[in-house]
Amino acid sequence: MDWWQAILLGLVQGLTEFLPVSSSGHLAIGQELLGVEVSENLIFDVTVHAATVLATIVVFWKQIWKLLCGLLKFKYNDETDYILKIAVSMIPVFVVGVFFKDYVEALFSSLAVVGVALLVTALLLYFSDAVSKTRVKESAARNGISYAQALVVGLGQAVAVIPGLSRSGTTIGTGLLSGVKREVVAQFSFLMVLVPILGEAFLDVVGGDFAASSIGVLPLILGFVAAFVSGLFACKVMIALVKKAKLKWFALYCAVVGVLVLIFTLL
Repeated sequence: MDWWQAILLGLVQGLTEFLPVSSSGHLAIGQELLGVEVSENLIFDVTVHAATVLATIVVFWKQIWKLLCGLLKFKYNDETDYILKIAVSMIPVFVVGVFFKDYVEALFSSLAVVGVALLVTALLLYFSDAVSKTRVKESAARNGISYAQALVVGLGQAVAVIPGLSRSGTTIGTGLLSGVKREVVAQFSFLMVLVPILGEAFLDVVGGDFAASSIGVLPLILGFVAAFVSGLFACKVMIALVKKAKLKWFALYCAVVGVLVLIFTLL
C-alpha cells in the first residue's frame, strides 16, 4: 500500500464512519478501486477504525468523563446504568468476535457481499425510518433506553460486522424499530463501539498481527491521521444530520451504491 492510498482510504473511513452508509463497505470498494491487496485490508481497517474511535472520544469527552465520574462513585446511578447497558450491548459482538472471527474476515474478500449488504442496509434504513414515525415515543426507561433495547441494538452491531452493513445504520435502525428515540440511540450507537474497536486493536498488537503485516509503518500512520482528522470533522458536523435527517435518503444512496457494486462484480 502506497502512502497516498493510505491517505485516501483513511479519508473514506473517517467521512463514512458516522453516516449510515457502511464505512467498511466503502473501504472495501476503495481498496478494490485502488488495487490494494486483500491481504493488507484487515490490519489497515483496524487502524483506521481505531482512529475514528479516537475522534469519537474527543467529541464526546464530556459525556465519557461524566460516565467515568459516575462509575467511580460505586453506586447505581444514571452513569452506571448507561455503562451497564453499553456492556449488555457488547455481548453479541463479543460472541461473534470469539467464535466467528475467521468467517467474518473471509467475507472481506468478496465485493459481491458488500453489494448485497448495502442493499440490506438500504432496506433497514428505509423501514426503520418509516416505522419510527409511529412507534417511537417517550421512554420510561432510565436514560431513554432499556436493557432489552440495548441488547437488540447490540445484536444489530454484531450483524453489522459483515462488510457493507452499516454499523451506525444497523444500530440506529434496530434501535428505532425497538422504540428508542433517534437522539438517544444515535449517541448510544456512537459510544457503544468504543470498547469493541479498541479491544480488537489491542488484541492485534498483542497477537503480533501488526508486526506480521506487510503494510509499512508510514502508510498505517498516514491512514490513521487521515481517518482521525476527517472523522473528527464528520463526527462534529454529521451527528446532528444523523439524528435529524430522514434516513430514506441514506437508504437511497446505499441502494444505488449496492446496485453499482453488484454490476461491477458481474462485469
